[in-house]
Amino acid sequence: MPLIKKIMLWILAAVVVFVLFGIGVGVYISGPKYAGPATDHYDGKKFLNTSGQNAQSLGSVLKWATNRDKGPWEEIKDAQYGEAPPKKANSIRVTFINHSTFLLQVDGINILTDPVYSQRTSPFQWAGPKRMRPPGIRFEDLPPIDYVIISHNHYDHLDDATVKRLKKEHDPAFITPLGVGAYMETLGIQDITDLDWWQSHRVNDSIEIVSVPAQHFSGRGMLDRDATLWAGYVIRRPNGNVYFAGDTGYDKDMFTEIGDKAGPFALSLIPIGAYLPQWFMSPIHTSPAEAVKVHRDIRSKQSIAIHYGTFPLADDGQTRPIEDLEKALEEQNVPREEFWVMQEGEGRSLVNE
Repeated sequence: MPLIKKIMLWILAAVVVFVLFGIGVGVYISGPKYAGPATDHYDGKKFLNTSGQNAQSLGSVLKWATNRDKGPWEEIKDAQYGEAPPKKANSIRVTFINHSTFLLQVDGINILTDPVYSQRTSPFQWAGPKRMRPPGIRFEDLPPIDYVIISHNHYDHLDDATVKRLKKEHDPAFITPLGVGAYMETLGIQDITDLDWWQSHRVNDSIEIVSVPAQHFSGRGMLDRDATLWAGYVIRRPNGNVYFAGDTGYDKDMFTEIGDKAGPFALSLIPIGAYLPQWFMSPIHTSPAEAVKVHRDIRSKQSIAIHYGTFPLADDGQTRPIEDLEKALEEQNVPREEFWVMQEGEGRSLVNE
């Protein structure tokens, strides 16, 4: 057999092995699928966005991946940790940890949102989007955590290592969207409440956590695309509700409904990052301009920017989300003090909520 033919066969065999390995990994890391009655956002097999806007196809993913125009990122290794938060807060206190991870201290209850302390948002810690700055608060400095709310099962929102450590050291209750609880059980977690949109969990006589719609998608591997739900959350309380939008694209009707049913809000956490290129990202991520629209749609008294500055997930770079948010606030005549951009590790209390 000619040498060139042998080389081509070896290359072909290597490609086949690589593809089969990738498929095997994709199947292995897929999570359990939800099964239940069909609804307006579940067709019996997959969950849907009621707006009709859905995540891009594989062809569009490949188009984006081969034509990327990445904004700049610089790894920050020497950032200082913030001070340890207080053990409890009597009203509303919020601490920015990183990305979409916030400590919400509400009327004596400590809640973590989408906690991620790992170095990469990936099924593997040797590949995938890398952490570009340390968390704002040391894990050891967290106060006792009562509840963890998970918006969906993507790796930058549901981090195995972090939730396992939280289970071991804090043993909180976990609130998850439909179907995600089954995956949490594989991690050794038992205190889980799965919620459909507009279902709620009672915390005590004055506080309940309500699952609300979001426009996104789900999946951890090749076989579980949209097989579990995605959601935002409202913390209902007598002196002003708190809204955590999770991960979402913009749908005015959806946000108006959230504002009508659960608003107005004393505090809202709204994503501003991973929005470029907009042709690709807009169905699943709000741009800074859209985040300001959300602030207005839901009638939020005070909002905070989330989902930026830690992991390079799209093409907008490290600082552009903040720059575009400042422009959007000016263009939409919203005072800058109504939409905070917090530093990682910073804690703030709401005054005159």
